[in-house]
Amino acid sequence: MEAKISLVTIWTNNIEEMKRFYSDVLGFSIIVDLGSFIRFENEGVRFAICERKVMYQYSNEYKKTGSGQTFELAFPCSDASDVDASYKQLIAKGAKPVHEPQDMPWDQRTALFADPDGNIHEIFADLK
Repeated sequence: MEAKISLVTIWTNNIEEMKRFYSDVLGFSIIVDLGSFIRFENEGVRFAICERKVMYQYSNEYKKTGSGQTFELAFPCSDASDVDASYKQLIAKGAKPVHEPQDMPWDQRTALFADPDGNIHEIFADLK
């Protein structure tokens, strides 16, 4: 095995709303849509969402649902003003606001929002 991530899949019980969010709100283009599995166009790491029930036959572990924030996706912006503008656009399109843009001590401007399943993600830009 290589210490390298090649695919990120978000497991959900809410495939249609999550599909709409990642395509319509965040702007990902769908390249594979099997109904219960959707893969989006993304440079670098492959990115998908999948209904949990697809995996029930393989392991009962997929019947467990997460609690709390277990992962975060981070989306780069071109600069600090783009963070502010992008945050407003995301919220207007239906993303759940979590934290408005703020300059962070690690020299980034960051804002937080959530998807329909409550997964918190960030947009950011380097300040230096």
